[in-house]
Amino acid sequence: MDEKTVIATILGMTLVTCVPRIAPLVALASRTLPEPVVRWLSYVPTAVLSAMLFPSLVLREGAFDFSTENFFLWASIPAIILAWRTRSFFGTVALGMALVALGRHFLG
Repeated sequence: MDEKTVIATILGMTLVTCVPRIAPLVALASRTLPEPVVRWLSYVPTAVLSAMLFPSLVLREGAFDFSTENFFLWASIPAIILAWRTRSFFGTVALGMALVALGRHFLG
């Protein structure tokens, strides 16, 4: 590829990435959203993270894996409970990592 094509591609990718992020900020900067909308939007990060994380917990090589060797799935259960009860991000991550490490050390 020549230099002009590379630069045009980079500029196009920048535009496609930045416009959807900046447009809502500009359009909603001087407005107050209704309370139900704000409450609904507060669930978006959790829903997106869950949708990204769930397949990596239950799928191995394209098939569901609920076996005892799936340390990630079984470590996620107490971690999810801790997150739900304490709302502690770092505590949840630390517990999940510790449980996976212990599972790998003692079970395989």
